[in-house]
Amino acid sequence: MKPLDQLKAGDHLKATCVVPANRVPAGTATELPADCDLEVTQALGESLTVKFEGNLYRIASEGMRALDIEPPESVTAAVVADMSEAEILEAVDAQLRTCYDPEIPVDIVELGLIYEKRISQLLDGRTHLRVLMTLTAPGCGMGPVIVEDIKQKLQSLPVDVVDVELTFDPPWDRSRMSEAALLATGMF
Repeated sequence: MKPLDQLKAGDHLKATCVVPANRVPAGTATELPADCDLEVTQALGESLTVKFEGNLYRIASEGMRALDIEPPESVTAAVVADMSEAEILEAVDAQLRTCYDPEIPVDIVELGLIYEKRISQLLDGRTHLRVLMTLTAPGCGMGPVIVEDIKQKLQSLPVDVVDVELTFDPPWDRSRMSEAALLATGMF
């Protein structure tokens, strides 16, 4: 099996069996047929974006074995019961930096999609993590897929409840992108 981080744009992959995927940008869950030829458009974080019959598809870790790709090990923070709020927020940031827009080769933090990260204590004593985020375009069908990806990654942290909420107020624009993101996308 080939590690995900050794793939580059333009590489071709052959499916050994049916591959679960999400169509980009609609987010529709689908299956790519066995023996299909897929062209890699990006292999970043813990997902893979491929082109098949003129359409883009995002393939999560669980679908990579059908392509003879070794899924990456999830980035997990050391689960220490006495982590400070600042340490938990640093771990949240590290996890968010493994999430990529399937069409743009930049992580969601650098894209400026994260508006807020907040830790609070619930009345019953549990720790609550809330992430408020947006998408580059309202109505993007990949929103629920990206939100679920984030939730799964953040649940590995020492918090009891994880909420990821989408907002479009204020609307995202390129002014929210970091210099690194602007450079990576050729917008600088």
